Amino acid sequence: MTDFSSHRPDWWRQAVVYQVYPRSFADADGDGLGDLRGVTDRLSHLAGLGVDALWLSPFYPSELADGGYDVADHRDVDPRLGSLADFDALAAEAHRLGLKVIVDLVPNHTSHQHLWFQEALAAGPGSPARERYVFRDGRGPSGELPPTDWQSVFGGSAWQRVPDGQWYLHLFAREQPDLNWDHEEVREDFRTTLRFWSDRGVDGFRVDVAHALAKDLTEPLRDLGSPELVGEDVLAHLPPGTHPFYDRDEVHEIYRDWRRVLDSYTPPRTAVAEAWVPGARRALYARPEELNQAFNFDYLQASWDAEEIRTVVTDSLATARAVGASATWVLSNHDVLRHASRLMLPPGTDENAWLLSNGHAPSVDEAAGLRRARAATLLMLALPGSSYVYQGEELGLPEVAELPVEVLQDPLWEQTGRVRKGRDGCRVPLPWTTTGPSYGFGAAGAWLPQPPYFARYAVEAQEGVQGSTLELYRTALRLRRKLLDGEELGWLRDDTPPGVLAFARHDGWRCVTNLSDVPVPLPPGEVLLTSVPLDGDGRLGPDTTVWLA
Repeated sequence: MTDFSSHRPDWWRQAVVYQVYPRSFADADGDGLGDLRGVTDRLSHLAGLGVDALWLSPFYPSELADGGYDVADHRDVDPRLGSLADFDALAAEAHRLGLKVIVDLVPNHTSHQHLWFQEALAAGPGSPARERYVFRDGRGPSGELPPTDWQSVFGGSAWQRVPDGQWYLHLFAREQPDLNWDHEEVREDFRTTLRFWSDRGVDGFRVDVAHALAKDLTEPLRDLGSPELVGEDVLAHLPPGTHPFYDRDEVHEIYRDWRRVLDSYTPPRTAVAEAWVPGARRALYARPEELNQAFNFDYLQASWDAEEIRTVVTDSLATARAVGASATWVLSNHDVLRHASRLMLPPGTDENAWLLSNGHAPSVDEAAGLRRARAATLLMLALPGSSYVYQGEELGLPEVAELPVEVLQDPLWEQTGRVRKGRDGCRVPLPWTTTGPSYGFGAAGAWLPQPPYFARYAVEAQEGVQGSTLELYRTALRLRRKLLDGEELGWLRDDTPPGVLAFARHDGWRCVTNLSDVPVPLPPGEVLLTSVPLDGDGRLGPDTTVWLA
């Protein structure tokens, strides 16, 4: 058995990482907002679950124009969430429990409240302070038109005009001005940030929007010509590496520079790129001289189809192997519908329309969604590489699609003219107990309303209950540690019925998932774990995964 324990410098290659969205995890001071002390108080839950590391989504000073990803100071803690002393206590307790700590790094932009941006506004056009960002004169007779047709991910122009007439670039919310990564002061500041958190004991970094830092800022700035395309959709229309602000070849020099900083520590700090780019291009961010890993969203985006998932897994393993990285797998996070709901939506469903219908069109069978989610999770945890688990999925939480529009916090709602409902449904605070004003989240209510049905998903309702989703995760993670055997798998195709995925790991244990809608014969072998109880008729039911020795 290969040793992938947390004592190895390359612990991340086969790790299970638990994502904590701090504002929705646990509230220690009773103000309705989750905080760092709340996370510390609940770290035993993560240790008991059996994960290897926690990833903390942003906890930095922020006005929450984008859920904390509008950072006013990359080297401090939002006072509503605690202090640097609270962070140090969290990291120390995590390490005592054997957990690694990964923090979110947001290098593409700052908050408009950041000291640098306030200096830039005050300094005026042509000033050195403005060179840290991307300011340009507008087009038109009096500069009244944006400099280009570039679009914000959140809707509308990616340019915002300031009172002196210039425009600044914001690929996301207008409160998130983009930094100019051609500027050496910007690069040095983030080297300082990497050292600041590494010196405090952080084991790694999740790099937000890793593919967007390098931009073609040569004059004249060029239009895309397809303003209706946003995000990664535009990449398919240009030769690789040539997009004006996404996935440019020059971005890799930035990460090679970061790797020198990360490797100056013992053990070296790791990093994982959030890069919404095609697989072969995405793998470049995970090269050993860059960030070690890159999130693979292909598995998350795959429909519940055996051949599609087989192709995704095969291609993902191959692209990771080609650059010496390990594969990564994820089913849910803070930006997407929870998979207990998403996997039940018919292929081609407009997810925003579904949210606007409060989850009624089409309706989702809650029990069937949980069954499919459990099967998908056991399949994911059997794959070679690292798995990233989002808080609450170990409870089987569905998407809270029915949030009333008056409580929405996601800037997508307002910035799209109240057309896109946004991501709040996967960010509703966790239920820890079956009763109380916030189901144990804190002494008061929660910053987003929790539906009454959260009570039956609470940790308290599942703790020690045989067959519960929480106990399934615990058992799976405990077994996974014993069964890890390297980074290869072999597909089992002989006698595998249509709609079934089956593969073996090198020491002989197998994972079989029935993605069809009919029972199939249960393969021979010792049953180690099943996503739902077997019927006892020698068959594997629909939407079920089994691990076999």
